[in-house]
Amino acid sequence: MTSALEFHSVSKTFHSRGKTVQALRGVSFDVTEGEVFGFVGPNGAGKSTTIKVMLDVINDYEGEVRLYGVSAREAASRRGVAYVPESPALYEQFTPLEILRMALDMYDIRRADAEAWCMQWLERFSVAQNAKRRIRELSKGNVQRVALAHALVVEPRLLVLDEPLSGLDPVGRKDVVDILADYKRDGGAIFFTSHVLHDVERIADRFGFIHQGELLTTRSPRDLVSERADRFIIRYQANAPLDGEHAAIRDGEYEQELDEPALPAFLSRLQTAGGRLVTVKPAVSLETVFFKILEERRPA
Repeated sequence: MTSALEFHSVSKTFHSRGKTVQALRGVSFDVTEGEVFGFVGPNGAGKSTTIKVMLDVINDYEGEVRLYGVSAREAASRRGVAYVPESPALYEQFTPLEILRMALDMYDIRRADAEAWCMQWLERFSVAQNAKRRIRELSKGNVQRVALAHALVVEPRLLVLDEPLSGLDPVGRKDVVDILADYKRDGGAIFFTSHVLHDVERIADRFGFIHQGELLTTRSPRDLVSERADRFIIRYQANAPLDGEHAAIRDGEYEQELDEPALPAFLSRLQTAGGRLVTVKPAVSLETVFFKILEERRPA
């Protein structure tokens, strides 16, 4: 597989007002063609710095970054790369159609059907009905859709997204997830950052957890969850909740979280009490795994 993005032992230190902050600490990972890579971590973890390094906004770092084999310090590396920030700054006096036409011009893409091509992408993001309204007149969610259409209209090889589902309603989130899945199937590579680990579970083939500039692990969601699936959520029906911490779902229905060794005894008590088991599912999610990893790394 061809590497779309490579980070090799990248470190970056900031000096400000007599303070030194190491934003990245020997970060190494790669993203291949046709892969979706999620980059997650808390505020200040180093996600934005990582994007600025790959796009050459920051270039005084240690290590090496390559996009499709070309050093990120060379302008040629960004041919075929599109980026959507968390808060897109689109020209408010322009229309979505004008914004997309501008993208084609900036990438020197000449198409006889340019307007129809742009309208096709606005349609895919469900904003074609606003094609000739000013950006300033659109909702935050629709501006986000226009920004994503602006990135994809140029058919990039690598798509860099910062919180791509931010500001979207549930329908918009599903639409964007489906469009990104199509882009991936066509061989495009995606690098995206997110605070919302549920989004990573929905989109990413692999993810990296970054904390205080250090990449803690790079795995697939399925692998990491399966390794640590040692707790379960039990939903059951009974006249009263069984002993232990529980949550009432509705009258006569409860949820309880248990370690795996405690399951047999709990189910036996439930049967004795005349209750009925509804579901058993792993309690672990990427979010719980992330906090467990952080807890393990805290100084004693």
